[in-house]
Amino acid sequence: MKRDVLTLPLSSEKEIIIAADNSGSIGMKKADQIQASYEIVGYYSFRVAAMECLAAGGELTAAVIHNFSGEEAWGELCEGVRKAAMQLGFSELPITGSSETNFVMAQSATGMVVMGTRETGYYERVTDDLHFAVIGKPLCGSEVKEQQQSIAPLSLFIKLLKTKGVRSIMPVGSKGIYAELKSMTGQEHLRIEGIECELDLNKSAGPSTCFIIGYEPEERKRIFRLAGTFFHPMTIKTVQ
Repeated sequence: MKRDVLTLPLSSEKEIIIAADNSGSIGMKKADQIQASYEIVGYYSFRVAAMECLAAGGELTAAVIHNFSGEEAWGELCEGVRKAAMQLGFSELPITGSSETNFVMAQSATGMVVMGTRETGYYERVTDDLHFAVIGKPLCGSEVKEQQQSIAPLSLFIKLLKTKGVRSIMPVGSKGIYAELKSMTGQEHLRIEGIECELDLNKSAGPSTCFIIGYEPEERKRIFRLAGTFFHPMTIKTVQ
């Protein structure tokens, strides 16, 4: 399984997990393509990296913000990170970073790095017996603000991460559901025509507004009760 994280040895028992995200032309500057508060920018940028880290088996240890939107944006970016971290159960997560204050950019830009740790030797494998579903819908740009009711809540993400029968979770980003499913299953030659799902499989999910779960079929009813309307089943008809 391929994940968008970097793994480094820390000790004989622990290893470091590093995940990152960035956003450009989203913020409160006049030239930004998407107008959004920097708290929202911080929230969703952290959301992506944190979900990647947690899905890879990590426990969050710190967040690093790279702020190119002006010193006045720093406080709001931090507030967005704190809000998302609290929803994930990490209310005391340390935050550090830097702001570009020597030069002014016409558009907003933010980089986010999330660090975590996990046990050395952590291993996951998606087996042929698993069923798959998408939790939430793929949304991008202004859709994120307009269709918040369709975004998978972080509280649901962390709950499913700890739910019996859920064997693997893959956040979906700009590459879309189809690309992430191929990475998740290791089926690089999987054809999109062989996948049944009511969602657009190639659409960007922006700041990971949805994620894929691989689950044991006998646990479907219990998982569906937890996810409710966020649950979108996916069937793989062929693996050619």
